[in-house]
Amino acid sequence: QVQLVESGGGLVQPGGSPRLSCVASGRGFSIEDMGWYRQAPGKQRELVAYMISGGSTRYEESVKGRFTISRDNAKNSVYLQMSSLKPEDTAVYYCNVVISRFEFPRFVKNTYWGQGTQVTVSS
Repeated sequence: QVQLVESGGGLVQPGGSPRLSCVASGRGFSIEDMGWYRQAPGKQRELVAYMISGGSTRYEESVKGRFTISRDNAKNSVYLQMSSLKPEDTAVYYCNVVISRFEFPRFVKNTYWGQGTQVTVSS
């Protein structure tokens, strides 16, 4: 079983630059694709940033140039570096990873979600 633990959220002033982290724990797996989603009160969960295993990235229009998704395979970690935060970025942020592991007789991919971390942008 793989578990995801997120950290890095909290109360941030407008213009701030926090970094969210998501660490995957378990045995015998590799992270394939990964993404960060967010859900604001009263709104649907939306994709913020996504990175496929080959390294290509995709960003939601409103965060382009302000957010950067990255990974550290050695640490089984994914990150979301945020900058120039605005009040409208306030939401619960969730990491989402596609993990591959060998389950005889083949590799199997499963999707996991983090528990969510609150980011509140306010002065």
